Amino acid sequence: MSTTSTAAARTLSGSPLAGLGELCRHIVRRDRIRLTVWTLSIAAFTLYFAFALTTIFDEAALRARAAVMETPSGIVMGGPGYGLDDYTPAVAMANEGITWIVLALAIMSILHVVRHTRLEEETGRSELVLASAVGRRAPGVAAMLTLGAHLLVTAAVATGAMLLGAPDAPLADTAAMMLGCALSAFVFGAVALVTSQITSHARTAIGLALAVFGLAFVVRAAGDLQERGGSALSWLSPIAWAQQLRAFVDVRWWPLLLSLAAVVALLVVAALLSGRRDIGAGLVATRPGRRDARTTLRSPMALAWLQQRGALLWSTLGLGLLWFASGTMMSTLDDMVSDLVETNPIIGQLFGTDPSEFTTSFLGVMMLYISLCAAAYAIVAGQRPKGEETAGRLELPLAAPVSRARWLGGQLTVAGLGTLVLLAASVYGLWAGAALVGVDDPGLGDYTAVFVSYTPAVLVFLGLTAALYGWAPRATGLAWLLLAFVFIAGMFGALFELPEWVLGISPFHWVPESFGDGVDGAGLAGLTAVAAALFLVGIVGFRRRDALSG
Repeated sequence: MSTTSTAAARTLSGSPLAGLGELCRHIVRRDRIRLTVWTLSIAAFTLYFAFALTTIFDEAALRARAAVMETPSGIVMGGPGYGLDDYTPAVAMANEGITWIVLALAIMSILHVVRHTRLEEETGRSELVLASAVGRRAPGVAAMLTLGAHLLVTAAVATGAMLLGAPDAPLADTAAMMLGCALSAFVFGAVALVTSQITSHARTAIGLALAVFGLAFVVRAAGDLQERGGSALSWLSPIAWAQQLRAFVDVRWWPLLLSLAAVVALLVVAALLSGRRDIGAGLVATRPGRRDARTTLRSPMALAWLQQRGALLWSTLGLGLLWFASGTMMSTLDDMVSDLVETNPIIGQLFGTDPSEFTTSFLGVMMLYISLCAAAYAIVAGQRPKGEETAGRLELPLAAPVSRARWLGGQLTVAGLGTLVLLAASVYGLWAGAALVGVDDPGLGDYTAVFVSYTPAVLVFLGLTAALYGWAPRATGLAWLLLAFVFIAGMFGALFELPEWVLGISPFHWVPESFGDGVDGAGLAGLTAVAAALFLVGIVGFRRRDALSG
């Protein structure tokens, strides 16, 4: 090798972005199936949603849906309400679909970035990578570049899918809508890059990024409730930037610049934070443990509590505050409903003129969100035993006089109690927020009945995760498919015209209507039996199979 080429190689290896191309190719190759599934899932949802709006709903039905989108529940689920006076299938897609497309893409973005940055450092693999000719900033930049490319591909495929389902939709507006969703999700991917610098644990980084998304959702909903078309508060949320493109009404492109500016700002912040920490460590240092372990740590349940308490604390605090803030929005419902009934007679025909009916509808939507969050936590906590096993730490407690059933039982007990604590903090946080602004109907007893009703349904998700772990630990991710189905059935079951037996797959289908008929004893007992059976199946399977080794 010549002197010139040797100097060039040394310069490249010393660059903060050295090895960037190789890392990008590695990420794409490693995640090619995962990324393809995400893209096809978003495209399939978009295609079916657009096709259903075009073929199933006539003009009168679309006007009725437009009236729903003017209600508080519709605003929270949808957005600012552009184009409600001429509610075409394309306008309906923008009003009712953007929030959920951004949600799906944001979750994918957060998981992708944390997976290829913080998780790599936590497992120690990044040290091996950085020991070669790879720059310090290359992993983070590679994660963002591959994420951006994937979001653009997904936006293009989803654009084609929507045009296939709704051929009359303008191409430019459709592309704007999907590109806006992709860029809004890209913002949350950049948020995840920042949280990956702050904490030393991947789960915490994911939780913090998701908490930012939850805050953005509440800010957007609160701003849109204040004023049709969105208020100044709405513009503080990246979710609103996709909606404010006003696709299929009067499209404007400049809100895309807000997403790009936010991404650039967050990347700068992530770079500054990265330079202030060591590889493998977070900006917030992990607190050193005690010199000698407490005697209470001799039990598997105590060990599980020590492992899970941090995630439970931050999840409970974040979601509790989120739903408390949501409860404070209920003081505006009565005035909003009165104005809507006066200006839109269809609303009165569909829902009546009693504001309490709108309050119940609004709370029902909030309870669906709350239960989905609790179910997601149950799945994450239920996968903790798999993480212990694949990391090789399972052999240590089992080397002591601890049975497999006792170890897994301790893990699942702590996960189950944590799930119930999270659910209770969310439900009663919503009640406390409403009570703070003077909304005392429904009362505390009604919220307690809702909490009791949803308890076994949420635990079914933990039981399913446990059963999958016990018999097929590599398939525990399939529990997320049930959560996705429950979300689609709960939000779009009527639109998709799903048969009763299909809706019955959802545990929430057997929960009585929130703040309606109280507690259904039969449904409560049935769901409890299902959850208990799944836990038992998981423990039996775990006792019968071999343990994974790394």
